[in-house]
Amino acid sequence: MAMLFPEVGDLPEGFVYREDVLSSDEEARLVEGLRTLAFGEVRMRGQVARRRTIHFGWTYGYETWRVEPGPPIPEFLVGLRALPARVAGVEGDALAEVLVTHYPPGAGIGWHRDAPAFGVVVGVSLLGACRLRFQQGRGAARKTRALTLAPRSAYVLDGAARWQWQHAIPPGREERYSVTFRTLRARGGGA
Repeated sequence: MAMLFPEVGDLPEGFVYREDVLSSDEEARLVEGLRTLAFGEVRMRGQVARRRTIHFGWTYGYETWRVEPGPPIPEFLVGLRALPARVAGVEGDALAEVLVTHYPPGAGIGWHRDAPAFGVVVGVSLLGACRLRFQQGRGAARKTRALTLAPRSAYVLDGAARWQWQHAIPPGREERYSVTFRTLRARGGGA
């Protein structure tokens, strides 16, 4: 898949990062819409996370690992979808799932790869900045990378960045929203 924007140096292959994809006014309008959403708790292995989420298009059960049809994507997020589609070099309609995550101060997310039912992952960061960390391998062979995601930026996880590296966001000091768009993989498809 051809990428429209260059990859960031020394980060995993398939990772694309673009700053200032939205204006401050566009960010403010999006946050206004996000604040109206009915976020739910994230419960994994019996523990409730500090972050809160809501899914559209498709839902993902954090404890069941099941992907099922979900509520329709709100119009204000359908309007945003063209931007991450352009950054990722995919058709807007291919971004079939939207995960909105609210990170209050002190919230983060541990090491993980997004659910295998999803393919390309494109995130848009709003409000506070955060540190996006990557790791691959274990012990002496472990490699790590990191960068700061600025407010109003977008990133793509595809290729090795999506399938061979894990990523995490340590607890932050500022409130932050992440609007993550994901393609749905064909059933039975491989990485």
